[in-house]
Amino acid sequence: MPISAADPFKGRQYPGEVILTAVRWYLRYPLAYEHVSELLTERGLKVDASCVWRWVQAYAPELNKRCRPYLKQSNKSYRVDETYIKVKGQDKYLYRAVDSAGQTIDFLLTAHRDAAAAKRFFRKAFRSSCNLIPRVINVDKNPAYPAAVKELKREGILPRRMRLRQCKYLNNIVEQDHRSVKKRTWLAKGYGSFLSASRTLEGIETVNMIRKGRVKWVAKGDVGAQARFVAKLFGIAG
Repeated sequence: MPISAADPFKGRQYPGEVILTAVRWYLRYPLAYEHVSELLTERGLKVDASCVWRWVQAYAPELNKRCRPYLKQSNKSYRVDETYIKVKGQDKYLYRAVDSAGQTIDFLLTAHRDAAAAKRFFRKAFRSSCNLIPRVINVDKNPAYPAAVKELKREGILPRRMRLRQCKYLNNIVEQDHRSVKKRTWLAKGYGSFLSASRTLEGIETVNMIRKGRVKWVAKGDVGAQARFVAKLFGIAG
């Protein structure tokens, strides 16, 4: 069901507050769909786990889209890495970048781990006005990164003076940051399709951005403000 900009919960069986709370719980905490269903049941709302799954598929990408205009600018020191995600029993790759302060810059799920995938990820990150063009990108020894950066410089997307640095210990910050995503994906025991994985990860990463304080006027650690911000994005009074 398409989501209306003016009334994002039109045609749904449950109120927007219930739907958004369930989606936010799932994306924020290491919960399975069954856990969210049980938490709602405790509150007198009989919601099947499959219904929670459908809500996440519909509203996680929408949350990502609505959140983007409120992101603070990143700094110009990128740390880039990829981690594997199981989809139908096969490894797919989640490219992620954080800045030197640990703020998530961007993310992209890809089918392959090669120069073309790395290039698509960088293009996505650079399209956002809140992501400053880096002065340095730190990566691991994956040969796909130098090839991708070389092409982007040739195309004029990256300045020639931008440095590519392959220093493993400097990437500890992004490798550790993978953990918050991996906790959620471990509970999922893999995903049934690339599309469902991509949609779910959009929401997990967006909520993680909010949690870490990348959103304007929403402080890191202020759980109440974070919940109110998500509600406000969908027109629900805090």
